[in-house]
Amino acid sequence: MNGGIFIIQAFEHVKPGKGSAFVRLTLKNIQTQQVLERTFKSSEKLDDVHLEEKPFQNLYDTAEGFMFMDMESFEQMEVTREVIGDDVKFLQENLQVKAFCYEGKVLKIELPIFIEADISHTEPGLKGDSSRAGNKPAQIETGATIQVPLFIEIGEKVKIDTRTGEYVERVKQ
Repeated sequence: MNGGIFIIQAFEHVKPGKGSAFVRLTLKNIQTQQVLERTFKSSEKLDDVHLEEKPFQNLYDTAEGFMFMDMESFEQMEVTREVIGDDVKFLQENLQVKAFCYEGKVLKIELPIFIEADISHTEPGLKGDSSRAGNKPAQIETGATIQVPLFIEIGEKVKIDTRTGEYVERVKQ
């Protein structure tokens, strides 16, 4: 639609008492993440675009982005930082992700819902702080800063929700 590729997030079919039926859609542009609400008459058509969903593995950083390997064909492909967007802060080496491709071009990278990361920097906690409520900032190995409980120390492994960027739990090693 309008030269962009959109994913339908929600739809509602409406049949008013007078007039013809219509469909109200909530659309999200897969490249810009822009969300639109549009209304279409039931006679209007939209082009259906087939997106390939492929498993990719992050190999290493490059000057413009990241080098990924297609886990099915073992081809390597560079993906720019713009395509990855804000998820770049949780992108670890060797992390397996889902790539959405159209005509051989990667349009979107989707991280797993949870990742495990080591705490690389945080302020020291006080002894006995495990039961007290409160959070402190901590930096993980990818450079992202998250809020963790006061008892988390440098070098510990934590589970993080990549959708919200929130601490979930401490991982036992």
